[in-house]
Amino acid sequence: MQTESALGAPRGSHAGAPTGFRRLTPSLLRADRAAERFDGLPEGSSVPGQVLAAVKAAAPRLGLSSRLVYALDWLFKFTQPQDWDKGGRPIVWPSASMQQEALGLSPTQVKAINRALIDAGLITMKDSPNGKRYGRRDGQKRIVEAYGFDLSPLAARYAEFKQLVAEARAERAERARLRRRATIARNGITQILETAAEYGFTGEEWVTLMRESRGLTLALRQIEGLEEMALSVASLERRQATARERLETLLAAAAPVALDPVDSAPRGPENRPHQYTYKPDPYPEQDTVVASEGWRSDPGADQAEPPTPERSQAAHAQAGRGGGTAKPPDSRTAGPRTDSGTGIGLSTDELMHLAPRLRAYLKTPTPAWPEIVDAADWLRGELGVSKSLWGDACQAMGRQQAAIAIAIVSAKPAGHFRSTPGGYFHGMVAKAKAGELNLARTVWGLRQVNTPKPHRTTAGRAGGLRPPEPS
Repeated sequence: MQTESALGAPRGSHAGAPTGFRRLTPSLLRADRAAERFDGLPEGSSVPGQVLAAVKAAAPRLGLSSRLVYALDWLFKFTQPQDWDKGGRPIVWPSASMQQEALGLSPTQVKAINRALIDAGLITMKDSPNGKRYGRRDGQKRIVEAYGFDLSPLAARYAEFKQLVAEARAERAERARLRRRATIARNGITQILETAAEYGFTGEEWVTLMRESRGLTLALRQIEGLEEMALSVASLERRQATARERLETLLAAAAPVALDPVDSAPRGPENRPHQYTYKPDPYPEQDTVVASEGWRSDPGADQAEPPTPERSQAAHAQAGRGGGTAKPPDSRTAGPRTDSGTGIGLSTDELMHLAPRLRAYLKTPTPAWPEIVDAADWLRGELGVSKSLWGDACQAMGRQQAAIAIAIVSAKPAGHFRSTPGGYFHGMVAKAKAGELNLARTVWGLRQVNTPKPHRTTAGRAGGLRPPEPS
């Protein structure tokens, strides 16, 4: 009886032995089928360069590295326009050594590049009987016989490439739109936080809002997916909307208080009421001088009394008898009037004396009012007054009075404010809009604070109290 043995099996070739033939992978088979359907340039293209441009534009969506794109571009330059005509075939046959030299890669690296192009379905291979690459053309430069890299799959997939490019363009547009929305929401939250700080609104809610908005902003820089990016932007916008509603509620509740922070709950003599019953003189400097000379000799009073019309007329008459003529104020004398029509009678020199913090922003020791206004614009930043609130003040009061108001705020001690200097200034602006602001009274109070109290002397009993003689 005959027995079978592995030792007696025929020693022929079998499937497991290497043959040197190219492996038939699914990607290669798909590329072969696409190449077989080649029938010239695809619809929508008129030159071969459009096909190459389409695949280059779609490279990011296809996941192609720059090295693969360069290798494909290098192979494409060996084709000629007639190869892409109907009945032709775009096959190129550069040698392996030429490819290695052009790409600057080793033989192993070049083989890896070729396999990657095949796996991506961009090219296929047409092998010769001896495994070498070669080809020939006729007198009209048409390919008669060729073995090498077949670029026909590029034409077959042209519509796919165009679709990928359109999708990428739409994704970039959507990404840019989401970034714009995120920027608007982030700026809105910053504006809300600045306004809350300006009005003295404190609490954990504002700290949490700042922390969460910063976290979302940092996360958005790392997000790639559109859906996740859209969710983060929507979350940022929800926080902005909630914070805005909260701020509006707080502002509405604080509105009655904001209209009365300047002169309510008086602190110090500068806030005591002063009444003006005389008709103001057209030259404010003279009114100021008369006021400083018109001290009373009443033993029961230690505060200066505003000049009466009789005193003002007497002073003017005396100036006329002495041969002097009143001259109009120069550019350093304040010409603004308060909303109640009372002349302030304030010079730039006196304002700098009353509000010394203003000097740091002045370029000259004898400034005119335009320079005072510019300096006040810088000083308001130090006090925490926003640019928008400064603009409202200039519209409500006028630029010179707004500058005087800023200077007054800077002269107040820190303990004078209920919230912040910005909130105090906001109250002044609100009163100006309502026609209730009286800067003259506040300036008069500052003068009283900065003027030493008069000493009682024998001359005082005869002619009234006099200010102390300068030393």
